[in-house]
Amino acid sequence: MKTLSMRMVELPAGEQLPVLGQGTWGLGEDPKRRDEELAALRLGLDLEMTLIDTAEMYGGGAAERLVGDAVFDRRDEVFLVTKVLPEHADQVGAVEACHRSLHRLRTDHIDMYLLHWPGPVPVEETVEAFTVLQQQGKIRFWGVSNFDTTDLLEVSAAPDGNSVQTDQVLYNLAHRGIEWDLLPACQRSGLTVMAYAPFDHRGSVVRHPAVVAVAERHGATPAQVALAWVLRQDGVTTIPKAAYPEHTAENRASLDLRLTTEDFADLDRAFPPPDGPTPLEVL
Repeated sequence: MKTLSMRMVELPAGEQLPVLGQGTWGLGEDPKRRDEELAALRLGLDLEMTLIDTAEMYGGGAAERLVGDAVFDRRDEVFLVTKVLPEHADQVGAVEACHRSLHRLRTDHIDMYLLHWPGPVPVEETVEAFTVLQQQGKIRFWGVSNFDTTDLLEVSAAPDGNSVQTDQVLYNLAHRGIEWDLLPACQRSGLTVMAYAPFDHRGSVVRHPAVVAVAERHGATPAQVALAWVLRQDGVTTIPKAAYPEHTAENRASLDLRLTTEDFADLDRAFPPPDGPTPLEVL
């Protein structure tokens, strides 16, 4: 029997997720890179990075199709997350969007269905649609993305709103605003935080001299430092994108990196924590 070494985080419903998953923003859009991207995702499954995140928006469904091809013969290994656009998130639209995603993903159910960001549809209506999809067996759990503390309060106040399982938000060394209020609130309530863009936009974090210096101290890569820093927090998962198998393996090795008090102090000097409330940042 295989021994699992992946660290896990627990959803409010009791399901356990890998702390380190795989993101797909920007994947599936270039046919020439398809084989390599498929290999990267499938290697991630071999390395226990079985949480895969995608969205109907990514490449107009191209990322979902890529994921569907990557996992179709290993579906029972995967915790599959996708997202519905806010303009599709009414009672009828969310159900129809979910069915389209299921078709692209080549599966009969989605493990976690997220509202991609707050939009014009009342959140009560979206939650009602998600509840219907759960009852139909089309989704197992639901959550939100890019919701701040006020938005989350609106969710929890909706009928069945206490079934929310995660808030997927931007969180990395360069964007620490959630540490002031959103992250502590989620940790107190047991709501899982799913951190996207752990390397920041276009990988700006991994080029910073302070991150490079910490990496050199450990014989690690800057990307591994950035991931280890995000995963120091309880109740947090992260979903870095890897377009090449070697990057998937590099990301997985971040779980073996143990940052020191000196490392954290150096990184805090380069990327100060918030000293007050900060509007939720998004990419």
